Amino acid sequence: MPPAGCRSFPKRPSDLPYFTTVKPLDGIKVVEMTSWMAAPSAGAILADLGADVIKIEPPRGDPLRGLSRQPKVEEGQPTIDASFNVDNRGKRSIAIAVDRPAGAELAKRLIAGCDVLLTNLLAHRQERYGLDPESLRVVNPRLVHATLTGYGRHGPEATRPGYDVTAFFGRGGVTHSIAEPGLAPPRAPTAQGDHATGLAMVSSILAALRLVERTGEMQVVDVSLLATALWSMATDIAPTLVDRRPLRARDRHHQINALTNRYPCADGEWIIVNMPEGHWWPRFCGTIGEPDWGTDPDFDTPKKRYDRMPEIVDRIDAILSTRTAKEWGQVFDEAGLIWGPIQSLPQIVDDPQARAMDLFVELDYPDGGGTFETLAAPIRIEGADIAPRGPAPGIGADTDQILDELGLSSEELVELRAAGAFGD
Repeated sequence: MPPAGCRSFPKRPSDLPYFTTVKPLDGIKVVEMTSWMAAPSAGAILADLGADVIKIEPPRGDPLRGLSRQPKVEEGQPTIDASFNVDNRGKRSIAIAVDRPAGAELAKRLIAGCDVLLTNLLAHRQERYGLDPESLRVVNPRLVHATLTGYGRHGPEATRPGYDVTAFFGRGGVTHSIAEPGLAPPRAPTAQGDHATGLAMVSSILAALRLVERTGEMQVVDVSLLATALWSMATDIAPTLVDRRPLRARDRHHQINALTNRYPCADGEWIIVNMPEGHWWPRFCGTIGEPDWGTDPDFDTPKKRYDRMPEIVDRIDAILSTRTAKEWGQVFDEAGLIWGPIQSLPQIVDDPQARAMDLFVELDYPDGGGTFETLAAPIRIEGADIAPRGPAPGIGADTDQILDELGLSSEELVELRAAGAFGD
């Protein structure tokens, strides 16, 4: 059965008799000291995979809480904190003031019994609280110490704060690569760099756990938004490392070729095509009703087409604007062309292929919160249970349970509260 609070995911295929309810990371304990989206998204995936993720929050909670509450349908209906839930589902929460000595010591006691510390605290703040790798090596010599920041643990800007808009999109060249000449740089999609970097963090943690298993020694993981941005831009950056030339302007009339472009249709929708040179050009021309273009001496080589790209794009615009995107899609599919719709967010969540791939999952929220859909992690292991365990916890919702698991005496709890370990 799916975990409590989770509906209809994953589907248990009838032809997979080896399906197991054991989660891949059962038995792995993660202490998470994170905020916002990038590092928490890594923790959410680890929780989906079965890790026991304990999120240490400040007494006021992760600052992302409450920023994305939205109505379910109409005013008066249940609401949820949608963005916070997608990055924090399936975790347990304990509220600790780690900026107080007593709080930092309590955090260390939790870290002493875990496999992974996942944090986005900058290195100098880790050192201030005694939560840096060297300090924790004594506490837990087999720890995976994993830090996700904007600019990494080392270098002249290691102390610089960074969000995905600044470190990934701006500094990492992503925004510049999609900007069109003469126009303001486009707005960065919300948290896209965060979630890509979260996946890099999950990969790094899994590799580090394997190293700990083999060596018995602490492993220090250093993942950054900037590094992920450069990796995502590798196809353009690798040649630039050789010749230092700037990226060619990517406006609609100066793409590498007309077969890598987006075109408007009669219904106001856009489609995008992406095909290499060679036999695709005459096939494309024939499909849109202009077979003579495939052999026209003005267009019969990639160089000639590039030199006349504005004319070609304008001609294709005029043709594709005569039918709807759906109609062209059917024509392109019949011709075997490589294309895709440019979908809006409402279209994406109703996409039949995304539905068939189980890319969305329903979660039941307590206290009358209702049932809402959220995103499934982009990880599939056939036959394994990777369903979310449930929604995100409230601030400190599991504090008593977690403290009880630590075996603290009543006297110790009184002392911790008096010392401000849980805030004021």
